[in-house]
Amino acid sequence: MYQPLYFKRFFAQLSVIFVFLLSTIFLVSPVIAQKLNIKNDVFWNTKDGQPIYSQGGGIFKFKDPMSGQEKYYWYGVHYKEAETYRNSPNKTLPRSSYESVTCYTSTDLVNWTFEGDAMTKQEALPDGKWTWLGRLGVAYIKDLDQYAMFVQHGAEVLIAVSDLPAGPFKWHQKISMLDRIGTTNTGDQTVFTDEDTGKSYLVYSYGRGRNKIYLSEIGIVNGKVDLLDCTMIFEGVGREGNCMFKYKGKYYMAASNLYGWDASLAYYLVADNIKGPYEPRNDMQVMEGSESDYAHVTQTGFFFNVKGSKQETVVYCGDRWANFAGNGLGYNQWFPMSFNGAKPYFNSLGSWNLDVKTGEWEVAADNNYVKNGSFEADRKRMPSQVKPVQTYLLGWETTVLKGNKVSLDTTSSPVLNYDNSEEERKRVIGEKSLNISDKVPFQRKVSQVVSSSPYVKLPDGFYTLTANIKNTEGFSKLEMYAESAGKRMASKVKKTNPQWVTIELKRMPVKNGKVEIGFLADGNANASCQVDDISLVKEK
Repeated sequence: MYQPLYFKRFFAQLSVIFVFLLSTIFLVSPVIAQKLNIKNDVFWNTKDGQPIYSQGGGIFKFKDPMSGQEKYYWYGVHYKEAETYRNSPNKTLPRSSYESVTCYTSTDLVNWTFEGDAMTKQEALPDGKWTWLGRLGVAYIKDLDQYAMFVQHGAEVLIAVSDLPAGPFKWHQKISMLDRIGTTNTGDQTVFTDEDTGKSYLVYSYGRGRNKIYLSEIGIVNGKVDLLDCTMIFEGVGREGNCMFKYKGKYYMAASNLYGWDASLAYYLVADNIKGPYEPRNDMQVMEGSESDYAHVTQTGFFFNVKGSKQETVVYCGDRWANFAGNGLGYNQWFPMSFNGAKPYFNSLGSWNLDVKTGEWEVAADNNYVKNGSFEADRKRMPSQVKPVQTYLLGWETTVLKGNKVSLDTTSSPVLNYDNSEEERKRVIGEKSLNISDKVPFQRKVSQVVSSSPYVKLPDGFYTLTANIKNTEGFSKLEMYAESAGKRMASKVKKTNPQWVTIELKRMPVKNGKVEIGFLADGNANASCQVDDISLVKEK
């Protein structure tokens, strides 16, 4: 339709003003912080729904060569057993079969994209023979403008290089550690990059006994990527899962116990200089917060720092070798760290939210506040006469009101945990569950006090307490209870349950940031009850 010229000019000017106003609004409006959820105790997927297979690796920040955007690059090993266990986590698998080193990228540490196999099976195992491959990291070699991957390879260390951060990484050289530390292999190892200096280091333990920990700067020797030096920073009790992080100008060296594939306490030392001395000298300290559930049933894996506009958050990335240990779901368990001065604190959370832009984190609404609720932290039959010598279940207090006392006497002491069968593990999680039984008539209380920590508040409100149980006949009393601020609720088990069933308490009021949960049993000799997968979640 015909319009006079002045109408056209008017609408054109109006459009310009409208666009200007919109652009002004976007320019002056603050960026809305977005906290994205990190959920533990589950298997993780990429943002397009494909399984993430990454174990024993690390996360590093590199620029995307295509976009120039800085991204998080996550490298780890894809083992064939990771697929098998994920599809059917009712059977613990006996051997690690290397498939590839995977590479995933992200800008927010939650939504991950699979970039491809950074190092293929054919490249890593050219002769096709089985050997151990794992515990790896990647460093940028500025002088070569290449990326170098360090990975344990049998009894030595393989170095592979690539022109691109996502690979493909090609065999560069394999080095023996014999002349440096006295063994051809490292114990566990990771790569740490000091973002303030740009230097990268291999952190590793002695190959036999792992009673020494070393630090070597990564660089070039005779035109090849290699280790420039060797500094021993710890000598003492055997440790593995060696990894480092830096926070507020201090360097932290972390490690775990020698418990094989299983979880353990998290330990640390701290220094003002990367080469040390690390304090307390040769006396690693237990990381507070990791005691009740062996660092949420993990082994120290690696750390990464989120340096946001409001705060810096160190994230503990624990390895859960569930496919080889049978100790739960998920291979990667991540947690925000807190600090009291230079003293780190481990926040054991099942679900939490992180904003990489601001660096802020918070406990998620669906977090389970129970520690060791699936009883997977206790790797041995308890009480245990072997490492760790222990007469209790982590995170739980067992009170014998009547019956045999708990002791290291295997002929009289009640057994505190139970081995779930493969068939049972289709219904409950992991190899272990709580066992309430005795050879004589007994009364037993198994309880846990759930309360606010210095850094994670247990909010007042209504909660749902759930558990999976099965039980024989022979109980005059069997109940799950919760008690807070004088208010007590209980779910009574009134019949025999030969198969696993779920019981729950809803609308349980919690006040003053504290609640005791537990189980009471009054049974005849050889009556038994098993409990697994306990959760305490705040209701909406």
